Amino acid sequence: MGMFSKAMIPAMAAMAALAGTPAMAEIKLGVLDFSRLMEESPQGKALIESLRSEVGGKQRELQTQATSLQGKREKLVKDRATMTPDQVSRGEKELRDGERDLARRQQEVNDDFNARRNEEMSKLQRTLIEEVRNYSKAQNFDLVVTEGVIYATQTLDITPGVLSALQQRVSAAAPAKPATR
Repeated sequence: MGMFSKAMIPAMAAMAALAGTPAMAEIKLGVLDFSRLMEESPQGKALIESLRSEVGGKQRELQTQATSLQGKREKLVKDRATMTPDQVSRGEKELRDGERDLARRQQEVNDDFNARRNEEMSKLQRTLIEEVRNYSKAQNFDLVVTEGVIYATQTLDITPGVLSALQQRVSAAAPAKPATR
């Protein structure tokens, strides 16, 4: 295909089809920065914060275990001269077992986090795509493109409008705060 990516082919085909429409019909085009939408939408921010707090507790547990192992390692080095060979062997074995357990737990936390993040990001992506479709229909867009856009003017960028609609949706869904006396 040369210089064109496969992602650009549908957009180019759509543009070619629209170019063949009668000159009198005005076509409304929009460009969407989906990465920005994922990062800046209230839903995206809430998801990132939720994932951070979820993994934060597990990371603190792992740090506590690592600190404990470091203390045991330092004690073994310090007391080695006064320990029997059997005590030294037991201490070294405990350290190796502890380090293997810590490494295994770290891998499990990382795997769980990645699986959870991917699942939640997929849900968020579906939600945002639906919101973009609703916004595009309400604003009478004929075509909205994302990814693979090399250049677009600010007037075609509908990302701020979609972000505003998402913010309004969150604000409308937020429970009313009780009045204080």
